[in-house]
Amino acid sequence: MILNDFIYKIDNFCGYKNEWKIRKDSETSDKYGYYPEKRPIDVHIKNSIINLDKPPGPTSHEVAYWVKKMLNVSKAGHGGTLEPISLGGVIQKLPAYYR
Repeated sequence: MILNDFIYKIDNFCGYKNEWKIRKDSETSDKYGYYPEKRPIDVHIKNSIINLDKPPGPTSHEVAYWVKKMLNVSKAGHGGTLEPISLGGVIQKLPAYYR
């Protein structure tokens, strides 16, 4: 996919009517990575950070454990800690961010 198509696709999805002035088209190759829409799901999962809205009840550690089981990954952790009665955002980090 050409970058221009990608930008217009995002504009169309968001309902924006922007007039873009493209100075130069970029060139790239599949040998340097994946286009976002062609990226395999396991690569998405391996390199992901999940911004999760934790409901009241479970601890942040329990939610990290559930994410680990649901996505079948060896490691998952959280970047913030919320008490069990609290609700709010917890960032779940998946394997690529444990290096």
